[in-house]
Amino acid sequence: MGSFTRILEWIFVLYFVCHIPITLLVDLQILLPASFFPQALKDYNTWYSLTLKDPLATELPPWCVAFVYCEVLAQLPFFPFAVYAFYKGGCKWIRIPAIIYSTHASTCVLLMIAEILFSDFSTFSLGPLSLQERLVLVAVYSPFLLISLLLLNTMLFNPQYRSEEKRKLKAR
Repeated sequence: MGSFTRILEWIFVLYFVCHIPITLLVDLQILLPASFFPQALKDYNTWYSLTLKDPLATELPPWCVAFVYCEVLAQLPFFPFAVYAFYKGGCKWIRIPAIIYSTHASTCVLLMIAEILFSDFSTFSLGPLSLQERLVLVAVYSPFLLISLLLLNTMLFNPQYRSEEKRKLKAR
């Protein structure tokens, strides 16, 4: 069980290490003026939006902007702690913050995927019109959902992260 847990922890390290620049360089463009970012990053966002027809990146519904605020203000400060905890391995103190993060992140991404799958984008300036275009976008968002759910499952059910609580219960 220990080596499998260590593999999961390395997956989480990679996830959070990748998530930091994505948040700072891509998602933050939604909240800050364009002058804060180099042209190459703005060009990347334009390419992404046009190529994948992501309405959440172009139309910016208010709820999606609110999610980005949550990501920047609540999730981003958590990322370095998560990188440290999972890099070190077996840090039980990360359990509750990771449960909070993974619950919030998976809920947000699930709503984004539902929007992509079920909304009518025919009146949007840019959006997926075919099932194939929608599924490509779902494939882009799905790793964030799957890893968040994997993190939640690990924190809730992995005995390596629950053992401290069991000792407290036995002591009573």
